[in-house]
Order: sequence, then structure tokens, then C-alpha cells
Amino acid sequence: MSFLIVSVILLTVSLFWPHLGYASEVIPLMPERPFDRYIIYQSLALFWIFILALIVIIWMKLKEIKRVQSMSVDKEDEKVPYLD
Repeated sequence: MSFLIVSVILLTVSLFWPHLGYASEVIPLMPERPFDRYIIYQSLALFWIFILALIVIIWMKLKEIKRVQSMSVDKEDEKVPYLD
């Protein structure tokens, strides 16, 4: 309970006291030219598309592993004759 109180107090102080919550110098995050902004947005879009594609691929592989395990294909059968 005391952790909650302390965290609320620190959050309040950092938000409402300008010397703690804000930088003194404004740093531009985006370039001024529209073409450069377009490149940044395009890169971000491709990045998130690739991340989502990786998540889908991992999900599909896990689903396939679960399917193979449910068929008991991964277990070795002792009654199978060997070709010697």
C-alpha cells in the first residue's frame, strides 16, 4: 500500500513540477522536409508489418507442433520392425 502512495506522489510531482518533468531544450524529433518524414513513416510501417508477420509465423509453427504432438508422431513406437 505504501508503494502505491509513494508512486502516486512521485508521478504527481514529476507531472506538475516543470523542472523535473520537462527538458530545458526543445529537440526536434522529426525532420523538416516532407520526403524525410515519408521515409520515416514508411520504415515504421514496414517494421510493424514484419513484426506482425513474425508473430503470425510463430503462431502457425506452434499450432503445427501442437498438431504433431496430438497425433503422437513425435513418440517412438517399439513395435515397428527394423530393416537390418
